[in-house]
Amino acid sequence: MQVITTHLNADFDAIASCMAAKKLYPDAHIVLPGSMSRRVKLFFDSFKPFEIKKIKEIATDKIKTLIVVDTRNLQRIGELAQLLQKAVKVHLYDHHPKGDDDIKADFEITEQIGALSSLFTEIFHKKNISISPIEATLLCLGIYEETGCLLFPSTTERDVLAVAYLLKRGANLNIVSQFLKEELSRKEISLLNELLNSLQEHLINGIRVHIAHGIIEEPEDVSHIAHKIMDVVDTDALFIIIEMADKILIIGRSNTPQVDVGSVLNTFGGGGHWAAASATLKEMPVTLLIEELLKNLKQQIKPQKIARDLMTTPVISVQWDKSIKEVEEMMTKYGINAIPVLKDDKYTGIITRGVVEKAIFHGLKSSKVGDFATTDAYTAEEDTPVMEIEKNMIELNQRFVPILKDEKVIGVITRTDILRNLHEELIRKFKIAQPKEQTEELRRNVTNLIKEYLPEEVYEILNIAGNLAQEKGYGAYLVGGSVRDLLMRLPSPDIDIVVEGDGILFAHDLSKRIGGRLTSHARFATAKIMKEIKKDGNIKTIHIDIATARTEYYESPAALPKVETSSIKKDLYRRDFTINALAVKLNTKDFGLLIDFFGGQRDIKDKKIRVLHNLSFVEDPTRAIRAIRFAEKLGFKISKHTENLIKLAVKMGIFEKLKGPRLYEELILLLQDTMPQNSIKRLKDYGLLKIIHPSLEEKPIYQNLARAYEILSGIDLLFLREKYRKEFIYLMVILKDLNMNERLELLDKIYVPENIKGKMLDDIQAAESALQRLTSEDSVEIYNILKPLNIETIILMMIYANESQRKSISLFFTKLKDIVPSITGENLKKLGIKPGPVYRKIFEAILREKLRGRLLSKEEEIEFVKEYKKALTTH
Repeated sequence: MQVITTHLNADFDAIASCMAAKKLYPDAHIVLPGSMSRRVKLFFDSFKPFEIKKIKEIATDKIKTLIVVDTRNLQRIGELAQLLQKAVKVHLYDHHPKGDDDIKADFEITEQIGALSSLFTEIFHKKNISISPIEATLLCLGIYEETGCLLFPSTTERDVLAVAYLLKRGANLNIVSQFLKEELSRKEISLLNELLNSLQEHLINGIRVHIAHGIIEEPEDVSHIAHKIMDVVDTDALFIIIEMADKILIIGRSNTPQVDVGSVLNTFGGGGHWAAASATLKEMPVTLLIEELLKNLKQQIKPQKIARDLMTTPVISVQWDKSIKEVEEMMTKYGINAIPVLKDDKYTGIITRGVVEKAIFHGLKSSKVGDFATTDAYTAEEDTPVMEIEKNMIELNQRFVPILKDEKVIGVITRTDILRNLHEELIRKFKIAQPKEQTEELRRNVTNLIKEYLPEEVYEILNIAGNLAQEKGYGAYLVGGSVRDLLMRLPSPDIDIVVEGDGILFAHDLSKRIGGRLTSHARFATAKIMKEIKKDGNIKTIHIDIATARTEYYESPAALPKVETSSIKKDLYRRDFTINALAVKLNTKDFGLLIDFFGGQRDIKDKKIRVLHNLSFVEDPTRAIRAIRFAEKLGFKISKHTENLIKLAVKMGIFEKLKGPRLYEELILLLQDTMPQNSIKRLKDYGLLKIIHPSLEEKPIYQNLARAYEILSGIDLLFLREKYRKEFIYLMVILKDLNMNERLELLDKIYVPENIKGKMLDDIQAAESALQRLTSEDSVEIYNILKPLNIETIILMMIYANESQRKSISLFFTKLKDIVPSITGENLKKLGIKPGPVYRKIFEAILREKLRGRLLSKEEEIEFVKEYKKALTTH
């Protein structure tokens, strides 16, 4: 015998699920462990959708299978729980979270979904099981009641799709509306007033919980009254306690996953899910019950963020005796609007840009900053709740809060930090109602992406780095291009780690733990670790760059930046584009947490290159070339605003102030990573080509670069084993159409290193000379012309060669280049030829014959030498 059952005081979802289970187990009997709610009983009496048996009508000793629906809690199935002590198989269908007192099932289908009726509807759809209109209506009632007419935060997309399916199968919304209508009786109105009058708010770690209690004489369904209270009270969670003649009913409702009312009421023998639950217990003083309820809530509701979680550190500060003018220069240099003022390294106040500017306006630029600092500004400690800081900032109209420890400033919280936190909390609170891609961008964890797209050994190193950072109290982050590539599902050769702390000390300890070789640069607070990995018989070297979190400022346009220790936020802000200003936290506590202060995820999704601030190209003009490189390499578009800023930098002549090899380095990367003909065309469109050399705009370099790209794309597939630098070849193509003076001007302007400059000029001349001589189809002559040349020179020749010359070069690479005599000097000795200059003549003669295809084996070479020897003897 098979029996279907559900929880005590069955609601529409429970009854609909029993009906649905009956369609899957047609021979089973439906037995309720208790009564139905009032509205459910009214529906059942009106439509009688199936037969219900009482426990006493069933021979319980013959039950072989118990099918439990809409609960997994042992205490909620009443007397039927005794069956589980016997050899009875249990099949379980539920949508509630797991608990300590769960029924052990032999077979189960359990998923977190708004209503179990939705899950059964999916099963019917998948198995193509037909249902009648009244059955569809009952399932619809189960979904609508359990999800608050699809308005509860526990509602999922699957619930909505289930309703759509049921409507197609004849579900009647008029009937649904009729039985879910919550018109209150006079007794219910009286109870509602009593509950509202007794309502008490409790703030638990930033979460608002309301508790109310009331008394009714006769047991009845009052769960809908909880919804009425939720409609009029702005709360995160509500508990109503109803005293009856012989029992107490607790009903819980939640608007946030941080309060799981199902888990809370499970401790009272009740059940449900995080958004809705109930429990029934015997008589107990309400005061003690509320105390126990609050105790459970305090254990479950985790503390909200504290200052330490939000603050920026280290902090830029100023000594009290600095002048107002010096402070104004600091604010401009670092791009900040408020600075803590210190005296003997202890906090003494705050100075803001507004105060500084007014002081300068009044001619007080030489005055000490300490004289005008706000000494009574609100400050907080590292464990101060963020909610408290937020409240004080609003009430005191304060944009900047120093975080102190032993009178020293260890961090700051700004209004921007508070706004970002509020936005994250708002999205988190209502996350189920938000589009998936929007919620993923906040507090997103990319651990799975790291596992999937980075090598296993790299993932292990990042974990070790995170553990080390946690031990040291540092913040450690994977940053830059590797994070961008990760989000784009691309492999990345870069492992760049930024540390909020001593980067070199961190690198030293990390190299010991992973067994790598360390190179450090104290001047730049950076280090590199090289770790050799043996895999599949091969040795691969992993390069890990580690840097201390830094900020930078530029003393003049296009100058080299001045770098100082800072926080991860400042470190990311100094970068070029939003797509490269991303980080992933490595600390054990938050491993994989994506840090995105500037909308980098959005720009990756929109395929857009966007600078972080409007002076980006003024401070570093080479970023303009980098913007084109990323746009071409990734298939992105440069944003309109960023384009305007590039053109403005060109118009202002910022590029003329560039010194050092930065322009050369960016140009080489551009040629290395992109289709050069397209990238150089983009440089011209933005007015950047004339920056490299004005004569280039009149030269046919696009066609030549396109030809070079086509040839290089095919060369590797054909015959080349030698390594060559394709970017050098492209640069030589750019140089080739210039005269010698113009070539020298270009090379000097972009600061090409002397050794590379000399090689390029020599290679171009050698290619031009060799092409003039490469006129014969004789293989020996082809070999003699091309053999002395390096690989870049020969490839450059191929780009400019005519058809006949290209055939000769291809012949050299495919057949002639590696031809050498098979015999050695020892063979010549055995043939009786004495060592001397004659050996060279013999080998040259053999080589000529082999090049012409006349000697095809070592034996033929030996015969050739014998004849050669005879000719020598004759003469």
